Amino acid sequence: MKWKITDPQMYLNLIGVIILLVGFGSATLIYQTDGNDSRDVLGYEIIDGQAYPIHPEDSKMYVHDLQVIGGKASVLIDEFRRWFVGIWRGKSLAFTVAFISIFLSIPFFFFAKYLPDSYESDFHSENNQDETG
Repeated sequence: MKWKITDPQMYLNLIGVIILLVGFGSATLIYQTDGNDSRDVLGYEIIDGQAYPIHPEDSKMYVHDLQVIGGKASVLIDEFRRWFVGIWRGKSLAFTVAFISIFLSIPFFFFAKYLPDSYESDFHSENNQDETG
């Protein structure tokens, strides 16, 4: 069975669907296989039966020393850096991959929706083959 897609709108929609399927499949796989990353953890804090890791950079002394050395801008840059590194690890990575696949597929669906239905030429001789140009 051979499939032939001649409609450009259908082709763009198919690309968008493939991006979504691969992205969501990858995000699901990442989410399911995520293990606990217990590197450089000082200990755990238990709140309502959930254990939360305590990292060295979560301490007040770390933040104080960072502020003394570099000021408030240094603290803000460190918080941004930790957030940015955090979205590329563990379960956050699964959500990041899912959102990236959504944003990559949106232009394909958009262009497929607003693509002209026909590609008629502006030249009269190309549209009417009966007349000699």
